[in-house]
Amino acid sequence: MGIIIKKSIISGKMSEMEIDVTLEQLIDFDNGKLGLIQEAFPHLSVQEREFIISGIHPTEWEQLFGNENEEENK
Repeated sequence: MGIIIKKSIISGKMSEMEIDVTLEQLIDFDNGKLGLIQEAFPHLSVQEREFIISGIHPTEWEQLFGNENEEENK
């Protein structure tokens, strides 16, 4: 587990998440050694993978785009 600090590509806001990856894994992913993110980190949630890619925190995503589950429940 590690704390990842990223800058959102949408808002520019810095956020952090605790995600079950190592620094070495992130470096290898960034260098293209691990393939697609869902292949590299299948144990992570969609929100965690999105944060690694774009820096968009789940809270920011929900504020911008709403909750997917809300649409499914209508």
